[in-house]
Amino acid sequence: MRHRLAIMAGAFFLAVGSAHAAAVVARVDVAEQKMVVSHYGKVIHEWVVSTGADEFGGTPRGEYKPYRMHRMWHSRTHNGEEMPFSVFYDRGWAVHGTTEVDRLGSPVSHGCVRLDPEHAETFYTLVNKVGAGNTRIIIEN
Repeated sequence: MRHRLAIMAGAFFLAVGSAHAAAVVARVDVAEQKMVVSHYGKVIHEWVVSTGADEFGGTPRGEYKPYRMHRMWHSRTHNGEEMPFSVFYDRGWAVHGTTEVDRLGSPVSHGCVRLDPEHAETFYTLVNKVGAGNTRIIIEN
């Protein structure tokens, strides 16, 4: 009986999903152009973002785990554009700061999630603190 309960409990925790197990969850709502950051389930930040424009293919939807971080990255595909506080989550896409803060709230990027540089630094620092393996970035809507 105990063995069966242990198996059922394990299956339950797998079914709950990895986002619930992550220390930090960043939910990017493409339709609303906003990112909500939760730390252990408590919302700690809500920021305006800029996601990918349709003409550039938009921003891919899905759930991701960061795999690389750079305090400053220079885009290899977009004329060396500065990408401060980059948290890369899928192929070449990242959450990062932008100098074009006046364009936040509109989908204008080539697919990345852009933030005010101060917000990008806050997010970068948080992910660095809890670890990429304990962070999920969810792009939806």
